[in-house]
Amino acid sequence: MKIGELAKRLSISTDTLRYYEQHGLLSPSERTESGYRAYSKEHELQLRFILRAKAVGFSLSEIHELLKIRIDKQHYQCEEVKSITVAKLDLVRERIAELQRFEQSLNLLAEQCCGGKEPAQACTILTTLEKLDGYSR
Repeated sequence: MKIGELAKRLSISTDTLRYYEQHGLLSPSERTESGYRAYSKEHELQLRFILRAKAVGFSLSEIHELLKIRIDKQHYQCEEVKSITVAKLDLVRERIAELQRFEQSLNLLAEQCCGGKEPAQACTILTTLEKLDGYSR
């Protein structure tokens, strides 16, 4: 099938498809005599895998690793796939914890402010942020 047909089947742009091919996530397509890219059912399956992996949060480098394992399953073990997945899960949990800390801090700041029409010279949020002796990440 041609690039436009494959892209349409997967609801992605042809640019996205080319991007995955250029970055080694999608094996190169054949070219027809007239120079058009020709994609197979395996290309479609590989792209569906990439899109599903992306949808659950894997980065392009992680997807690349997963694809290497997918293509050569007999030389890898499940623990390698799980290790990639658990590492991503740990990162997501860290980000969630960080966002929760942000939420708590912002909530405290918002609760201290009257939010009225007074001049911002006495704004408790600005005052609090000005008085902080450094910051934490």
